[in-house]
Amino acid sequence: MKILTFGVYDYFHLGHLRLFKQCKEYADYLIVAVQDGDYIKKFKPDAQVLYTTEQRVEMLEALRIVDKVLVYQTVGKEALEQIDFDILALGEDHRGGRFDEVEKWCDAHNKKVVRLKRTPGICSSDIKKNL
Repeated sequence: MKILTFGVYDYFHLGHLRLFKQCKEYADYLIVAVQDGDYIKKFKPDAQVLYTTEQRVEMLEALRIVDKVLVYQTVGKEALEQIDFDILALGEDHRGGRFDEVEKWCDAHNKKVVRLKRTPGICSSDIKKNL
């Protein structure tokens, strides 16, 4: 079984690692999709991204727990259609809008969706504020 999770993974922290560990409880093959930095800047020009897309990919590829790293622009059916996976891991806060559409697409294509818990007290936004 292959599990897929999406994210920016800038300011890599313990919460990200624990997310990956939760993913491995559902499948033995972990695919991590990293959001393209140019895409982030295009739609959020004020976003403070510390690492380039290539640097974030390099860091994630170095982790033993991660089996494959891909780059994506936005979470949606176009991205999902290009990836071979069985389970999609979403955060407990990924609800509404495009996430509802993603869940419907997964349901229509026999892909399981799991909701994973955040690590309490750890948040990329808070880390950025405290730097």
